[in-house]
Amino acid sequence: MIFDTHTHIYLEEFSDDCDDVVSLAIDAGVKMMMLPNVDVQTIEPLKQTLKRYPDCTIAAMGLHPTSVGDNYKAQLKLVYSELKSGNYKAVGEVGIDLYWDTTYRIQQIEAFIEQLSWANELSLPVIIHNREALSDTIMALKEMSVDKFIMHSFGGTPHEVAKVREAGDAYFGINGVATFKNSHLEDTIREIGIERLLVETDAPYLAPVPYRGKRNQPAYIVNTVNKIASVLNMTTDEIAEATFKNAAHIFNI
Repeated sequence: MIFDTHTHIYLEEFSDDCDDVVSLAIDAGVKMMMLPNVDVQTIEPLKQTLKRYPDCTIAAMGLHPTSVGDNYKAQLKLVYSELKSGNYKAVGEVGIDLYWDTTYRIQQIEAFIEQLSWANELSLPVIIHNREALSDTIMALKEMSVDKFIMHSFGGTPHEVAKVREAGDAYFGINGVATFKNSHLEDTIREIGIERLLVETDAPYLAPVPYRGKRNQPAYIVNTVNKIASVLNMTTDEIAEATFKNAAHIFNI
């Protein structure tokens, strides 16, 4: 029984075969999938996907940092309205991404802080996207004193795990990157520990070995679970059970 805590099966990459993708996921042992929003345009596809698969999907609402531009304040108003009107289990996917472009760094920080305030207002956890912006991310988290948050697709060092923990009640999403030959995440996974680990796919992105370079899908999460099991000297069932329990706790389901 596995909880994919971060997947985007509502995107157009799955428009032709989403039923098959969900069926394969269930057959692989995936019982629940968290669908974090990206931007204003993805809200409706996300909601339609929730309606199609009500027994195995939940969702988060937020504005992705790479979608923050000149009109981000107008987008935030729409996203906030949707967040308050729906049954969302988290604020996300939100954060700061300075990997490709730093043009909107200040706007990204402002948007992130505003969305953290929503989480505090509504007592929701936060799903955080962070790329090349850990210091800014931690500073915002400390400023806003968020209750619970997930560092999605975490690829940091053991030292960075400790720094994140100083910012609050942190959980860490591990995905297919952990299976990559040169990811070197073993010590990071050990530092996180099973009590704070979550598993995710980030489908359609970051497919694990042996599917690297192909479209990712929730069924492939088994490869990540297997990798974590080998690192922590636990069984795959133990990893699946523990990470499912962690996810159910943080999303209050």
